Amino acid sequence: MSTAPVVAPPSSSASRKADPAAPTVTDPALVRRAVKAAALGNAMEWFDFGIYSYLAVTLGKVFFPSGDPTAQLLSAFGAFAAAFLVRPLGGMVFGPLGDRVGRQKVLALTMIMMAAGTLAIGLIPSYATIGVGAPILLLAARMVQGFSTGGEYAGASTFIAEYAPDKRRGFLGSWLEFGTLAGYIAGAGLVTLMTALLSSEDLLSWGWRVPFLIAGPMGVIGLYLRTRLEETPAFAAEVEKAESDRPKVPLREMVTGQWRALLLCVGLVLVFNVTDYMLLSYMPSYLTGELGYDTTHGLLVVLGVMVLMMVVQPFAGALTDRVGRRPVIAAGCAGFLLLSVPALLLIREGSLLAVALGTAALGLLLVCFTASMPSALPALFPTRVRYGSLSIGFNVSVSLFGGTTPLVVTALIGATGDVMMPAYYMMAAAVIGGFAVWRMAESAGRPLPGSAPSLEAAGTR
Repeated sequence: MSTAPVVAPPSSSASRKADPAAPTVTDPALVRRAVKAAALGNAMEWFDFGIYSYLAVTLGKVFFPSGDPTAQLLSAFGAFAAAFLVRPLGGMVFGPLGDRVGRQKVLALTMIMMAAGTLAIGLIPSYATIGVGAPILLLAARMVQGFSTGGEYAGASTFIAEYAPDKRRGFLGSWLEFGTLAGYIAGAGLVTLMTALLSSEDLLSWGWRVPFLIAGPMGVIGLYLRTRLEETPAFAAEVEKAESDRPKVPLREMVTGQWRALLLCVGLVLVFNVTDYMLLSYMPSYLTGELGYDTTHGLLVVLGVMVLMMVVQPFAGALTDRVGRRPVIAAGCAGFLLLSVPALLLIREGSLLAVALGTAALGLLLVCFTASMPSALPALFPTRVRYGSLSIGFNVSVSLFGGTTPLVVTALIGATGDVMMPAYYMMAAAVIGGFAVWRMAESAGRPLPGSAPSLEAAGTR
């Protein structure tokens, strides 16, 4: 006798008491609301992180006085990278908690902490006012940001993946990175507008604070969106199978019990985040510090690339549902391996057209990852440990390789004098990512491990 599908109604994330193994027919309204809240919340989180990198030169002058501009930039990026050192700790706390009490509650908590940390940066007195206390307070606020972000991406991607029907998980998941790009664009656009309208003295004295102070109201909006969500059908099914609150999963089981998937996760996230931070966070400073571009033009170029990426993003996500995640990710790795040097040489040619073409090429290659990873990474782990294991693997990789990219590349250029270091760094990441995608299994169109099939209601497209 066949098992009848269970429809997830609007009033509940899933109604599975009859048969926890029955397929779930997704409710379109719930899916749309879940995707919007996760993507919009992610946009707000990455607005907070993005404005720091876009204001790195100014922040270096405010908090790290020095006669050497390179030393100032290194210090500012050092504080940027420091937040990534505590991300694994945040992942180890928020990930298992998300598997225990639910995805929605933890995502609301991370939103509160991120907004508070960013708002605090805007309120810190300068080095000229309180001396060494200023960089210490900046570092503390960055630690709060990093700790909260340790539970953000894994939770948001898990949330969308567990709501989405199997055949559209790539398309729906791609909207998470659409939100990331929107946050970066909002941050870059605001910084660009301020640098164009304000004098250097005004920007240095008070203007840099404005983007950080906006974080408070934005955090309230994001919190409202996330508290209105219901738990995912997959998590509700796990709780139903346990016939009680979700049993606690030991941290050791999330690591040693998932070691192969964790290694694949680290490799995939490495290539994803090294190229992501290289283009979206480091490139504006590279154009300004290494190529002599003024700040406004450097930001406008990257801003245009991000707009292009946003346009392509949903189509690339839909493509992963048709051809699979592996071919799209593999194409991105091959592209970065073969085209990083030509693209950077084009950027270094210096003309606006050449810089735009070089960065656009890197941006389109990056879309291969931004469109695939939100659906590919959650599919590496079973529902029981998905949030926790993904948080650990994702944040360890980001902390060691992604968030340190601006600092490491700046230091390598300073040590070697070779301005092609960004290209070589992306090529090395592409090799590692290529090996990971070769070893991963295809997940497109298939149920998430440990979850029942998720079907799309007829006539909902």
